[in-house]
Amino acid sequence: MKEQTKPLRIALVAGELSGDILGEGLIKALKVRFPDAIFEGIAGPRMQAAGCTTLFDMDELSVMGLVEVLGRLPRLLKIRKQLVQHFIDNPPDVFIGIDAPDFNLRVEKPLKEAGIKTIQYVSPSVWAWREKRIHKISAATNLVLALLPFEKAFYDKHNVPCTFVGHTLADDIALEHDQSKARNALGLSDSDKVLALLPGSRGSEVGLLSDTYIQTAAKLQAENPALKIVVPLVNEKRKTQFCDILEKTAPHLKLQLLDGQSNLAMQAADAILLASGTATLEGMLYKKPMVVGYKIKPMSYWIFKTLFTFNIKYFSLPNLLADEELVPEYLQTECNVDNLTNALTPMLNSDNSELKARFLAIHKEIRLNANEQAATAVAELLNAD
Repeated sequence: MKEQTKPLRIALVAGELSGDILGEGLIKALKVRFPDAIFEGIAGPRMQAAGCTTLFDMDELSVMGLVEVLGRLPRLLKIRKQLVQHFIDNPPDVFIGIDAPDFNLRVEKPLKEAGIKTIQYVSPSVWAWREKRIHKISAATNLVLALLPFEKAFYDKHNVPCTFVGHTLADDIALEHDQSKARNALGLSDSDKVLALLPGSRGSEVGLLSDTYIQTAAKLQAENPALKIVVPLVNEKRKTQFCDILEKTAPHLKLQLLDGQSNLAMQAADAILLASGTATLEGMLYKKPMVVGYKIKPMSYWIFKTLFTFNIKYFSLPNLLADEELVPEYLQTECNVDNLTNALTPMLNSDNSELKARFLAIHKEIRLNANEQAATAVAELLNAD
């Protein structure tokens, strides 16, 4: 360990809730090694509570889809320019971009060129599409911290420095959980059939998915009037948005709205209907059968399909980790009421024991104490010549 004559300055940028959670854990682990370290960048409430000073509101970076980004592009470019200049004028010992690769890689490259060590925490989906971007990642970063094992294999193939750290969710979620306890907390009984709907955390996701999800739930409840439906929503804004769609689509649908509490909803459920993303990993870690249904705006989807070549067979994390279709996934027009209903019905009427065993095996594979692994990798880079 090199002797430090002044406190380390560690820059971090997170673009949304999942990155804020990763950043919080990393900051806490780094503070054990570097108690006097100073943290600043773009941080959400969790990272700020852990001691990171934020220079901009994290919500300004939380935008999804090509068309949606275009409307925010001038502001995003201004933030990026100011952030790069700030860190060149006040060089940190290391810059850590947490997810948000389209933003962070463009911050990391000029900082690396200025002699600042850079880390990308969470690999871009370069293994899935835009494979040539690996060269840009190499030019922008000194190290990539990968959450998933197949990502490190990809970087090793291209001789780009990468450390597989595991996933914090796999550490935080127990290998086994108490469904009865979760149901009791939500006022549900052990004998209930329970479906959880998770239409996403972004406004665009809730707007595009809720109508189809609600119609699916209504059809399932019509077939089984005793079916209990729980819907966790990330904040009051998303809750209001969902309720407006519910009123227009199926105002008589019986369901239970939750303020957050997605973890309880998943634990209590017999099956889950959910958007793509980290939530699918969380559902897998709770060993829950699930159907993944996702949509983006048609123009964004057309641009992606027209301009880019995709190298993957699946888009949900359980299937990517298994390299086979463990859970049904439906995208765009395939994300419709008939497909979702037909996939969910057998899940609600079987014990799904074989699927749960596969989920448990994957859980163990990625349960590595990710915060500590990531902090160790950062410390090793800081102390490298």
